[in-house]
Amino acid sequence: MTGDGDALFRQAVARLAAAGLPEAAREARLILAHAAGRAGEVVFARDVRLDAAAAARFGDAVDRRASREPLSRIVGQREFWSLPFALGPATLDPRPDTEVLVEGALRRLGRCDRPWRILDLGTGTGCIALALLSELPAATAVGVDRSPQAAALAHDNAVRLGLADRFAVIAGDWTQALSSRFDLIVSNPPYIVRESIPGLDPEVARHDPLLALDGGSDGLVAYRAIVPELAGLLAPDGIVGLEIGCDQAAAVTGLLTAAGFADVDRVTDLAGLDRCLFARTDAGSAAKPVKKSLAPPSCNV
Repeated sequence: MTGDGDALFRQAVARLAAAGLPEAAREARLILAHAAGRAGEVVFARDVRLDAAAAARFGDAVDRRASREPLSRIVGQREFWSLPFALGPATLDPRPDTEVLVEGALRRLGRCDRPWRILDLGTGTGCIALALLSELPAATAVGVDRSPQAAALAHDNAVRLGLADRFAVIAGDWTQALSSRFDLIVSNPPYIVRESIPGLDPEVARHDPLLALDGGSDGLVAYRAIVPELAGLLAPDGIVGLEIGCDQAAAVTGLLTAAGFADVDRVTDLAGLDRCLFARTDAGSAAKPVKKSLAPPSCNV
Protein backbone atom coordinates (compact mmCIF):
# COMPACT_ATOMS: atom_id res chain seq x y z
CA MET A 1 0.00 0.00 0.00
CA THR A 2 1.73 3.10 -1.26
CA GLY A 3 0.54 6.30 -2.85
CA ASP A 4 -1.08 9.58 -2.02
CA GLY A 5 -2.39 10.24 1.43
CA ASP A 6 -5.83 11.23 0.19
CA ALA A 7 -6.64 7.80 -1.21
CA LEU A 8 -5.27 6.03 1.85
CA PHE A 9 -7.16 8.43 4.09
CA ARG A 10 -10.50 7.73 2.38
CA GLN A 11 -9.92 3.99 2.63
CA ALA A 12 -9.12 4.34 6.32
CA VAL A 13 -12.22 6.42 7.04
CA ALA A 14 -14.40 3.75 5.44
CA ARG A 15 -12.64 0.99 7.38
CA LEU A 16 -12.94 2.75 10.74
CA ALA A 17 -16.56 3.76 10.14
CA ALA A 18 -17.41 0.14 9.30
CA ALA A 19 -15.84 -0.84 12.62
CA GLY A 20 -18.36 1.41 14.38
CA LEU A 21 -16.04 4.26 15.35
CA PRO A 22 -18.04 7.50 15.48
CA GLU A 23 -15.08 9.81 14.75
CA ALA A 24 -13.60 7.83 11.89
CA ALA A 25 -12.42 10.83 9.87
CA ARG A 26 -10.74 12.55 12.80
CA GLU A 27 -8.97 9.37 13.89
CA ALA A 28 -7.89 8.50 10.34
CA ARG A 29 -6.35 11.96 10.03
CA LEU A 30 -4.45 11.53 13.30
CA ILE A 31 -3.19 8.12 12.22
CA LEU A 32 -2.07 9.59 8.88
CA ALA A 33 -0.11 12.32 10.66
CA HIS A 34 1.50 9.73 12.92
CA ALA A 35 2.50 7.47 10.02
CA ALA A 36 3.92 10.44 8.11
CA GLY A 37 6.04 11.47 11.09
CA ARG A 38 3.98 14.61 11.58
CA ALA A 39 2.20 13.74 14.81
CA GLY A 40 0.79 16.78 16.52
CA GLU A 41 0.33 18.64 13.24
CA VAL A 42 -2.91 19.34 11.42
CA VAL A 43 -2.38 17.55 8.12
CA PHE A 44 -4.44 17.61 4.95
CA ALA A 45 -4.60 14.19 3.35
CA ARG A 46 -4.23 15.59 -0.18
CA ASP A 47 -0.86 17.05 0.77
CA VAL A 48 0.58 13.83 2.19
CA ARG A 49 2.44 11.11 0.32
CA LEU A 50 3.71 8.06 2.13
CA ASP A 51 6.62 5.88 1.12
CA ALA A 52 6.27 2.11 1.39
CA ALA A 53 7.40 1.95 5.02
CA ALA A 54 5.12 4.79 6.13
CA ALA A 55 2.19 3.32 4.20
CA ALA A 56 2.74 0.00 5.94
CA ARG A 57 2.75 1.76 9.31
CA PHE A 58 -0.44 3.52 8.36
CA GLY A 59 -2.17 0.31 7.31
CA ASP A 60 -1.10 -1.50 10.47
CA ALA A 61 -2.33 1.35 12.65
CA VAL A 62 -5.69 1.42 10.88
CA ASP A 63 -6.04 -2.34 11.38
CA ARG A 64 -5.25 -1.98 15.08
CA ARG A 65 -7.73 0.85 15.55
CA ALA A 66 -10.44 -1.06 13.65
CA SER A 67 -9.94 -3.89 16.13
CA ARG A 68 -10.65 -1.31 18.89
CA GLU A 69 -7.15 -0.78 20.19
CA PRO A 70 -7.14 2.80 21.53
CA LEU A 71 -5.56 5.39 19.27
CA SER A 72 -3.49 6.61 22.20
CA ARG A 73 -1.88 3.19 22.55
CA ILE A 74 -1.24 2.96 18.82
CA VAL A 75 0.63 6.27 18.79
CA GLY A 76 2.08 5.56 22.25
CA GLN A 77 0.98 8.79 23.85
CA ARG A 78 -1.98 10.48 25.54
CA GLU A 79 -2.41 14.17 26.25
CA PHE A 80 -3.48 14.93 29.81
CA TRP A 81 -3.67 18.43 31.32
CA SER A 82 -2.19 19.61 27.99
CA LEU A 83 0.93 17.52 28.66
CA PRO A 84 2.10 14.50 26.61
CA PHE A 85 2.32 11.21 28.51
CA ALA A 86 3.84 8.03 27.13
CA LEU A 87 1.76 4.90 27.73
CA GLY A 88 2.68 1.29 28.32
CA PRO A 89 0.95 -2.07 28.80
CA ALA A 90 1.18 -1.68 32.60
CA THR A 91 -0.46 1.76 32.75
CA LEU A 92 -4.02 2.97 32.59
CA ASP A 93 -4.78 5.21 29.63
CA PRO A 94 -5.39 8.58 31.34
CA ARG A 95 -8.96 9.82 31.01
CA PRO A 96 -10.06 13.45 30.62
CA ASP A 97 -12.40 12.96 33.59
CA THR A 98 -9.39 12.52 35.85
CA GLU A 99 -8.43 16.13 35.17
CA VAL A 100 -11.28 16.97 37.57
CA LEU A 101 -9.11 15.53 40.36
CA VAL A 102 -6.18 17.75 39.38
CA GLU A 103 -8.35 20.84 39.12
CA GLY A 104 -10.03 20.18 42.47
CA ALA A 105 -6.69 19.62 44.20
CA LEU A 106 -5.24 22.85 42.85
CA ARG A 107 -8.30 24.80 43.93
CA ARG A 108 -8.09 23.44 47.47
CA LEU A 109 -4.36 24.01 47.83
CA GLY A 110 -4.83 27.62 46.79
CA ARG A 111 -1.33 29.07 46.64
CA CYS A 112 0.88 27.76 43.87
CA ASP A 113 4.15 29.11 45.30
CA ARG A 114 4.34 26.96 48.44
CA PRO A 115 6.56 23.86 48.72
CA TRP A 116 3.64 21.44 48.87
CA ARG A 117 4.48 17.78 49.35
CA ILE A 118 2.28 15.50 47.25
CA LEU A 119 1.69 11.74 47.28
CA ASP A 120 0.08 9.98 44.32
CA LEU A 121 -1.02 6.42 45.08
CA GLY A 122 -1.30 4.20 42.01
CA THR A 123 0.55 6.72 39.89
CA GLY A 124 0.49 4.79 36.59
CA THR A 125 1.85 7.14 33.92
CA GLY A 126 2.42 9.75 36.63
CA CYS A 127 -0.15 11.99 34.97
CA ILE A 128 -1.87 13.26 38.14
CA ALA A 129 1.28 14.05 40.10
CA LEU A 130 3.13 15.50 37.13
CA ALA A 131 0.17 17.66 36.11
CA LEU A 132 0.13 19.05 39.64
CA LEU A 133 3.88 19.69 39.59
CA SER A 134 3.53 21.53 36.29
CA GLU A 135 1.26 24.03 38.08
CA LEU A 136 3.10 24.11 41.42
CA PRO A 137 6.72 25.10 40.79
CA ALA A 138 7.84 24.75 44.41
CA ALA A 139 6.13 21.41 45.06
CA THR A 140 7.59 17.91 45.18
CA ALA A 141 5.78 14.63 44.64
CA VAL A 142 6.13 10.92 45.28
CA GLY A 143 4.35 8.44 43.02
CA VAL A 144 3.70 4.88 44.17
CA ASP A 145 2.66 2.01 41.92
CA ARG A 146 2.42 -1.72 42.49
CA SER A 147 3.75 -2.34 38.97
CA PRO A 148 7.51 -1.82 38.55
CA GLN A 149 6.90 -1.29 34.81
CA ALA A 150 4.39 1.48 35.51
CA ALA A 151 6.72 3.09 38.04
CA ALA A 152 9.55 3.10 35.49
CA LEU A 153 7.31 4.68 32.86
CA ALA A 154 6.17 7.37 35.30
CA HIS A 155 9.82 8.23 35.91
CA ASP A 156 10.47 8.39 32.17
CA ASN A 157 7.50 10.72 31.72
CA ALA A 158 8.86 12.97 34.45
CA VAL A 159 12.21 13.12 32.65
CA ARG A 160 10.56 13.97 29.33
CA LEU A 161 8.52 16.74 30.98
CA GLY A 162 11.52 18.20 32.80
CA LEU A 163 10.02 17.41 36.23
CA ALA A 164 12.21 14.52 37.36
CA ASP A 165 14.10 16.65 39.87
CA ARG A 166 10.87 17.11 41.86
CA PHE A 167 9.30 13.68 41.33
CA ALA A 168 10.32 10.34 42.84
CA VAL A 169 8.73 6.96 42.22
CA ILE A 170 8.41 3.95 44.48
CA ALA A 171 7.37 0.51 43.22
CA GLY A 172 5.39 -0.84 46.15
CA ASP A 173 2.04 -1.79 47.58
CA TRP A 174 0.09 1.40 48.29
CA THR A 175 1.37 3.04 51.50
CA GLN A 176 3.66 0.31 52.81
CA ALA A 177 6.96 1.93 51.80
CA LEU A 178 6.12 5.39 53.14
CA SER A 179 7.04 7.20 56.33
CA SER A 180 6.76 10.91 55.50
CA ARG A 181 3.83 13.25 55.79
CA PHE A 182 2.24 14.97 52.83
CA ASP A 183 0.14 18.07 52.31
CA LEU A 184 -1.87 16.43 49.55
CA ILE A 185 -2.58 12.77 48.85
CA VAL A 186 -4.29 11.92 45.57
CA SER A 187 -5.28 8.60 44.06
CA ASN A 188 -7.17 7.14 41.14
CA PRO A 189 -7.29 3.54 42.38
CA PRO A 190 -8.90 0.60 40.59
CA TYR A 191 -12.64 0.88 41.29
CA ILE A 192 -14.45 -1.08 38.59
CA VAL A 193 -16.63 -3.93 39.86
CA ARG A 194 -14.86 -7.09 38.69
CA GLU A 195 -17.89 -8.68 37.05
CA SER A 196 -18.56 -5.57 34.96
CA ILE A 197 -15.11 -5.33 33.37
CA PRO A 198 -15.92 -7.56 30.35
CA GLY A 199 -18.82 -5.26 29.51
CA LEU A 200 -16.69 -2.11 29.32
CA ASP A 201 -15.75 -0.56 25.99
CA PRO A 202 -13.26 -2.82 24.17
CA GLU A 203 -10.66 -0.04 24.33
CA VAL A 204 -10.73 -0.40 28.11
CA ALA A 205 -11.57 -4.04 28.74
CA ARG A 206 -9.03 -5.41 26.25
CA HIS A 207 -6.19 -2.93 26.60
CA ASP A 208 -6.08 -1.31 30.05
CA PRO A 209 -4.25 -3.47 32.61
CA LEU A 210 -6.54 -5.47 34.87
CA LEU A 211 -4.50 -4.38 37.88
CA ALA A 212 -5.53 -0.77 37.24
CA LEU A 213 -9.23 -1.59 36.74
CA ASP A 214 -10.25 -4.40 39.07
CA GLY A 215 -11.79 -3.07 42.28
CA GLY A 216 -12.99 -6.46 43.48
CA SER A 217 -16.51 -7.76 43.84
CA ASP A 218 -17.92 -4.37 44.87
CA GLY A 219 -15.31 -2.00 43.45
CA LEU A 220 -14.16 -0.88 46.90
CA VAL A 221 -11.21 -3.16 47.68
CA ALA A 222 -8.54 -0.52 47.00
CA TYR A 223 -10.36 2.13 49.07
CA ARG A 224 -10.57 -0.24 52.04
CA ALA A 225 -6.82 -0.78 51.79
CA ILE A 226 -5.89 2.88 51.31
CA VAL A 227 -8.26 5.02 53.35
CA PRO A 228 -7.40 3.76 56.87
CA GLU A 229 -3.72 4.56 56.24
CA LEU A 230 -4.13 8.09 54.92
CA ALA A 231 -4.56 10.11 58.11
CA GLY A 232 -1.19 8.91 59.39
CA LEU A 233 0.50 10.18 56.24
CA LEU A 234 -1.08 13.63 56.16
CA ALA A 235 0.48 16.80 57.48
CA PRO A 236 -1.76 18.99 59.64
CA ASP A 237 -4.56 20.45 57.51
CA GLY A 238 -3.65 17.98 54.78
CA ILE A 239 -6.02 17.16 51.94
CA VAL A 240 -7.02 13.86 50.37
CA GLY A 241 -8.45 13.64 46.85
CA LEU A 242 -9.82 10.35 45.51
CA GLU A 243 -11.30 9.55 42.14
CA ILE A 244 -14.38 7.33 42.46
CA GLY A 245 -16.93 5.55 40.35
CA CYS A 246 -20.10 7.52 39.72
CA ASP A 247 -22.12 5.39 42.18
CA GLN A 248 -19.49 5.08 44.93
CA ALA A 249 -19.65 8.47 46.67
CA ALA A 250 -21.71 7.31 49.63
CA ALA A 251 -19.67 4.16 50.25
CA VAL A 252 -16.27 5.88 50.01
CA THR A 253 -17.49 8.80 52.11
CA GLY A 254 -18.41 6.27 54.78
CA LEU A 255 -14.89 4.85 54.71
CA LEU A 256 -13.38 8.32 54.97
CA THR A 257 -15.61 9.31 57.87
CA ALA A 258 -14.81 6.10 59.73
CA ALA A 259 -11.10 6.86 59.27
CA GLY A 260 -11.43 10.28 60.92
CA PHE A 261 -11.95 12.52 57.91
CA ALA A 262 -14.26 15.50 57.89
CA ASP A 263 -15.62 17.99 55.35
CA VAL A 264 -15.96 15.40 52.60
CA ASP A 265 -16.84 17.15 49.34
CA ARG A 266 -18.14 15.57 46.17
CA VAL A 267 -16.94 16.92 42.83
CA THR A 268 -18.72 16.12 39.58
CA ASP A 269 -17.31 15.76 36.09
CA LEU A 270 -18.48 17.49 32.92
CA ALA A 271 -21.32 14.98 32.61
CA GLY A 272 -22.57 15.91 36.08
CA LEU A 273 -21.58 12.54 37.56
CA ASP A 274 -19.81 12.13 40.89
CA ARG A 275 -16.12 11.83 40.03
CA CYS A 276 -13.97 12.77 43.06
CA LEU A 277 -14.10 13.13 46.82
CA PHE A 278 -11.95 15.59 48.76
CA ALA A 279 -11.56 15.45 52.51
CA ARG A 280 -9.53 16.77 55.43
CA THR A 281 -8.68 15.13 58.72
CA ASP A 282 -10.12 16.46 61.94
CA ALA A 283 -7.73 17.83 64.57
CA GLY A 284 -7.36 14.49 66.32
CA SER A 285 -6.54 12.38 63.32
CA ALA A 286 -3.72 14.69 62.26
CA ALA A 287 -1.86 13.62 65.40
CA LYS A 288 -1.91 9.89 64.59
CA PRO A 289 1.57 8.34 64.37
CA VAL A 290 3.15 7.78 61.01
CA LYS A 291 3.48 4.10 60.19
CA LYS A 292 6.99 2.71 60.06
CA SER A 293 8.67 2.46 56.70
CA LEU A 294 9.29 -0.99 55.24
CA ALA A 295 11.71 0.46 52.72
CA PRO A 296 13.32 3.88 52.54
CA PRO A 297 11.60 6.32 50.20
CA SER A 298 13.61 7.10 47.09
CA CYS A 299 13.37 10.84 47.52
CA ASN A 300 14.12 13.46 50.14
CA VAL A 301 10.62 14.25 51.38
